[in-house]
Amino acid sequence: MQKSKVNFGTVILYPFSMLYLLGVGIRNQLFNWGVLRSATFNLPVISVGNITAGGTGKTPHVEYLVELLKADFTVACLSRGYKRKTRRFILADETSTTAMIGDEPRQYKQKYPELIVAVDRRRVHGIGELLKITPPVGVVLLDDAFQHRYVTPGKSILLTDFNRLITGDRLLPAGRLREPVAAKKRADIILVTKCPGRIKPREMRDIVNRIGLEMHQHLFFTTTKYNPIRPVFQDIEQKEGQYFKEKQAPLLLLTGIANPRPIRTFARSISTRLHELHFPDHHTYTEKDLSKILEKRESMGHPEALILTTEKDAMKIQELNVPDSLKKHFYYVPIRVSFMDDKQEKEFNQIILNYVRSNQRDNILHKGSDHPAA
Repeated sequence: MQKSKVNFGTVILYPFSMLYLLGVGIRNQLFNWGVLRSATFNLPVISVGNITAGGTGKTPHVEYLVELLKADFTVACLSRGYKRKTRRFILADETSTTAMIGDEPRQYKQKYPELIVAVDRRRVHGIGELLKITPPVGVVLLDDAFQHRYVTPGKSILLTDFNRLITGDRLLPAGRLREPVAAKKRADIILVTKCPGRIKPREMRDIVNRIGLEMHQHLFFTTTKYNPIRPVFQDIEQKEGQYFKEKQAPLLLLTGIANPRPIRTFARSISTRLHELHFPDHHTYTEKDLSKILEKRESMGHPEALILTTEKDAMKIQELNVPDSLKKHFYYVPIRVSFMDDKQEKEFNQIILNYVRSNQRDNILHKGSDHPAA
């Protein structure tokens, strides 16, 4: 678990963090006083987000909720569509591109075709549009909306990275916090994400004490699991990581995410001959980038050289003009979250399912009555 270090740069930036704190504090107080209005809706709304700039594993946690709820409820996921080139409300379909809806919404729609996926920078308006859909939506998942206070969710889930807890961080720009740590009190559930495979009970207790839960809050620990690698492009023969390992093929790790360290560790389990191309988070790949990627692979000098990327990056790679002869070399690694033990998983699932079941607009929306707490 990393602790935030004090250095000269941090000291220099500290006054700017105080100005940032003033701006955020005024905004939050205006919501607290009711000057800025926050809307509530007569259906279950679950917010998933963070107060940290950078990845905390939000996308796989949203997907976990989709997996939990989709058998019994009509699930909609509403995102602002970060870095999309459109501004209006869009209901995604199989033709939606990352330019239209963003990389994460496209990933949701591609992975779960039955999922209602929409984007709208005005979440209140977006939920209003979802309420018009037939058959009626049974639950809305607000993607990356912890700080979007114009909607009051029925359940708010806050994520914090095990390796950089919010309690040991600082406000922007001296640190990575977008709000003071005190903002955590708005969360109903706090998830400590990206935990190592094993944590001692003493470490868990220490984190619980450091975060300091309110009476209404629950805290759980999750870790990241990697599924077998898969081709980025359809109709490509599936090859396992072991195949490339036996061929002693070099691996080009291609990432456009905030923290590539975990996937870098996974990549080394396939090949020790590791090369990297790292782009900024949510990077939009261009044909120029593709030329750079292919040139880098060619320089590796092996016919089976593998290009491995993240699932989020794969959404954008699919939209590039990759030569057919080279598509077979592009793979991505799907990830999923897992709770640290069965007891935590069962308790979390039960909290979510009980909330959604008891807040339906109409019993007709509830397609099943006895969904087990997985």
